[in-house]
Amino acid sequence: MKLKTFQKEELSTKVAVVLGTRPEIIKLGPVIMALKEARLPFFVVHTGQHYSREMDGQFFEDLGLPPPKYVNREFALLQRGLSHGEQTARILQFVEGIFLKERPRCVVVEGDTNTVFGAALVARKLGMGVAHVEAGLRSLDWRMPEEHNRVMTDHISDLLFAPTKAAEKNLRREHVHGKIEVVGNTIVDAVLQNRPRALRQGILDRLKLSREKGFILCTAHREENVDNQHRVDNFLNVLETLAKQLHIPIAFVIHPRTKNRLKLFGQLERMERIPGLRLVDPVGYLDFLCLLSSCSLALTDSGGVQEEACILHVPCVTLRDNTERPETVHVGANIIAGMDPRAVSRAVAKMLRRPRNWKNPFGDGRASQRIARNLLYLVNRPA
Repeated sequence: MKLKTFQKEELSTKVAVVLGTRPEIIKLGPVIMALKEARLPFFVVHTGQHYSREMDGQFFEDLGLPPPKYVNREFALLQRGLSHGEQTARILQFVEGIFLKERPRCVVVEGDTNTVFGAALVARKLGMGVAHVEAGLRSLDWRMPEEHNRVMTDHISDLLFAPTKAAEKNLRREHVHGKIEVVGNTIVDAVLQNRPRALRQGILDRLKLSREKGFILCTAHREENVDNQHRVDNFLNVLETLAKQLHIPIAFVIHPRTKNRLKLFGQLERMERIPGLRLVDPVGYLDFLCLLSSCSLALTDSGGVQEEACILHVPCVTLRDNTERPETVHVGANIIAGMDPRAVSRAVAKMLRRPRNWKNPFGDGRASQRIARNLLYLVNRPA
């Protein structure tokens, strides 16, 4: 078949929802359910960027989502050690074959991964609409692969679903060509829909943690942190400092990438010796939401955890030098502390004392319905 750009009349009325990582499953989960409620034809593609049969299957089950129609399971086995270019190329090839077969009218992506940019680029080349959920976020840090992906995706999208007015301002300043809609953040939808079930999980008992006695919940996985041996050493210094100063456990949900880097740098045994630190293997979404809802403070380099902690009124300290979620800082829910042990220690002490009375800046929990309405209009618009 000779490849070409499709005309609108050659496309179906389907929507393709493309995801590749667990945060994307969480944030697109409410959108998938809203598309189902709107009776808009859709199918889900999992690129396998971060795929595990056990973990990803559990996430879809936790969220009550239909399984993906297409999953690139082989890619998950091959990708260890792949460069960004190799990874993106495999994603491009995988989704292009699906799009040529299904001919979706619109492709929906969320966030800032290689999956997001790869799927958006293929859709753009084939003449399909591109809808970017969580558009307009900016860290202004060009060392971050996520920053490249989100900026490029925004500039080739037809529909840009900005979560906040600040994100909208970023998009208008850059003069993107697509239509901008401020809809709120779908993470609010996911948190509000799933928190009651999450709190019934038994993970606190299994880990011997207590909301009343308190504990710190920690995550770290970003490339700029865990791929840098100096920053990994600083991270361990942070944990050792906090372990000495605090009299509550630190539960570190360890990402596979982080565990591999700790082994590579010969630091895993050092981490395991930190008193009060509990290494927790990756958990399902409901278990993690239970931990985050119950902890005294979140210590993280994850953008999604910054948002969720803010929504749940859990103080957060971010182990980065910047954030694309500045709203969390502006409302007083988050401090950007970097990886300096003294700075992190001061930030943790400050946030543990701070009243949890800030206003959630990310919307009312109906973002997914607004997104579905816009997609319904786009799909049904005359060719």
